[in-house]
Amino acid sequence: MRRRGYMDKWTEFLALAQDSHDFRRHSLLEADGKFIISCYQTLIKSERLQSNILQPLQEFIRTQDLPNDLHDLAELISIENITFTDDVSTIASKIMSGYAAVQIRGDDCYSALIDLSDATRGLRTDNDTENEFSVVGPKVGFVEDLDINLHLIRQQIRTPNLIIKEITIGTMSHTRVAVVYIQDVTNPKHVQTVEQRLQNIDFDIIFDSSQLDQIMSDNSHTPFPLFLSTERIDRVIYGLTLGQVAIISSASPYVLTGPTTIFDFFISPEDYYLPWVLGSLFRLIRIFGVCFSVLMTPAYTAVLTFHLEMIPKDMLGPIIISRNYVPFPPVLEVLFLELTIELLREAGARLPTKVGQTLGIVGGIVIGQASVAAALTSNILLIIVALSALASFTTPIYKMSNTIRFLRFPLIILSGIWGGFGIVVGLCFILTHLIRLKSLGTPYLAPLYPFRHKGYADSFIRASYSKTARRSPILQTISEWRYNARTANEQKDIDD
Repeated sequence: MRRRGYMDKWTEFLALAQDSHDFRRHSLLEADGKFIISCYQTLIKSERLQSNILQPLQEFIRTQDLPNDLHDLAELISIENITFTDDVSTIASKIMSGYAAVQIRGDDCYSALIDLSDATRGLRTDNDTENEFSVVGPKVGFVEDLDINLHLIRQQIRTPNLIIKEITIGTMSHTRVAVVYIQDVTNPKHVQTVEQRLQNIDFDIIFDSSQLDQIMSDNSHTPFPLFLSTERIDRVIYGLTLGQVAIISSASPYVLTGPTTIFDFFISPEDYYLPWVLGSLFRLIRIFGVCFSVLMTPAYTAVLTFHLEMIPKDMLGPIIISRNYVPFPPVLEVLFLELTIELLREAGARLPTKVGQTLGIVGGIVIGQASVAAALTSNILLIIVALSALASFTTPIYKMSNTIRFLRFPLIILSGIWGGFGIVVGLCFILTHLIRLKSLGTPYLAPLYPFRHKGYADSFIRASYSKTARRSPILQTISEWRYNARTANEQKDIDD
């Protein structure tokens, strides 16, 4: 009975593990050899397998046959940390930690666990998260090597339910692309959709995962990103545990996750490392910053062009004095300053870091003061444009920040033509477009539309951990609960 139970558990583990393309189970030396080795290729160090196991065994079999016992075999291997066990849970846990399990063919009840892990793999001094920096939390990001990225993910999620499927894309580049998800959590429809769209890609060269983002999107004509592109490991890990699918491309340090909603792009991993009250406050500040950045300069244009009666009497005097010698209408004045800010931003991004920072600071001050002195713009507009630019920087995801910068220009033009009515028309077009958008078939505006009150716990606010134990119904996951909220809230203090 004990052997049957062992075999059932071991068979179940193998069935899960073999769904991942990085799991290897083969004979140790010959094709039909006596010993079988099982391991995850992305968790072990191949050099240790070759130099400490295969090479000594190959030299030994030149003179005599391999031993029949695992203990005798272990004496031939130049590795000290070898564990013998018949417990399936221990074997599975060790394999997920970078060990290799060696067994005798036909007898899977007993294993020799050999430590082949590489704790330093993927940890180097130049793979910090440069574009998604946070004060609190891990700083290590992804790199351009696909195997290292998979290794970093498996180090955090040590379960055979983490499935990795590899696809080759590109008629000339033959780029390796990995689809990563957690079985029994992620909706199979999302996995099938991602695999189907990747397999249907007919492209010559894939340079970066951003190309996959555009090709796979439900709507390729939208300025809004439909997949979240991130270089942070913790953001991808969190997305996988929620039920998202991760897409990792070789030669790219950015990983795509989906399906996503618009609120995902205003979430910072730092929100979860701070008390939920502070995390919610900062998230609301980001959303307010986006609204301010999109609407402030169009509102300035509309008020000064069509709605002067809305200006309070106390502010009317400073505005008249500020614009007394400006020869341009408000819409041209605003477009001039907005384009100037974009030029400074692009120039600073393309130059070396130190030169770019100097150009941004000095150029902004010099051009701003010179524009006011030359009566090309007003002091008040200069302040509004600067605040709008700062507000757009609060968005954690760079692609969404670009979208926010883009949306200002059509709203400015519409406000210059029709005033406040033009802003309303532009916002209606944006809202209608957002309602129609989907990410892997999931509504982009959820949980606002369609309304899902259970999804509000982690959308525009970050509720406490006792309220986020349930996975969002938006993703339609198989497993509803991440952890037991009641147990997580229990206080087990020792009485004095």
